[in-house]
Amino acid sequence: MRYAIVESGGKQYRAVEGRAIEVDRLPVETGEQFNIERVLFMADGDDVMVGTPTVDGIEVKVTVVDHIRGPKIDRFKYRPKKRIRVRGGHRQQYTLLMVDFIGMPGEVRKVEKPVVAEEPAETEVVEAEPKAEEKKQAKAKKESTSSPKGKPKSSAKKTDKK
Repeated sequence: MRYAIVESGGKQYRAVEGRAIEVDRLPVETGEQFNIERVLFMADGDDVMVGTPTVDGIEVKVTVVDHIRGPKIDRFKYRPKKRIRVRGGHRQQYTLLMVDFIGMPGEVRKVEKPVVAEEPAETEVVEAEPKAEEKKQAKAKKESTSSPKGKPKSSAKKTDKK
């Protein structure tokens, strides 16, 4: 597996052939191909090339897949007893890049595709109807004349005072 550490927008990203990376928004149209110039590191199995600061003669070809937005970040300032409440938020703009090729210009080799496990074919699931015995039976209503201990309730108050 060949991969490289590239720099885009002052940040470093690990670019792997056949996989996508999210970088800060770039002024490039969707579907367009271009090369990332700043390659800081490249590894291919046991072969490692470290740049000082960049590796010369290595290009990383990428294709712009889409322009997307990241998750919303909410901001809330609060000062108790002073009636200060400030709400704000932000959504970062990203460009989704598919890494097509990492290597020397003019080098021809087959790009290894990442292995994806195949899912088994879906089968129809038919639910059986519940049997008559499994259905819950309605509880019998309790008689209001019996107390919880099984003794009959008396509605008369005890007023025997001597």
